[in-house]
Amino acid sequence: RRKELKDLFTGCKAGLVFVTAFETRRAMQSFVSQIAWESEVWIAEAPDHMIHFNGERFLGPYPDVMPK
Repeated sequence: RRKELKDLFTGCKAGLVFVTAFETRRAMQSFVSQIAWESEVWIAEAPDHMIHFNGERFLGPYPDVMPK
């Protein structure tokens, strides 16, 4: 999934941060196993919080998605 998004944004001048959004935690439960590592999740029912899926950066682009 990350590769597809990287390919889609080829030529983008900004570093990419991958965020998946859900309306509720219950809605997220069905997709947890499909969420990419090194990405973020935002849930509308808890808008002040983010869930970070592994990786060393939080809300920052990784070197492999920085513009060249």
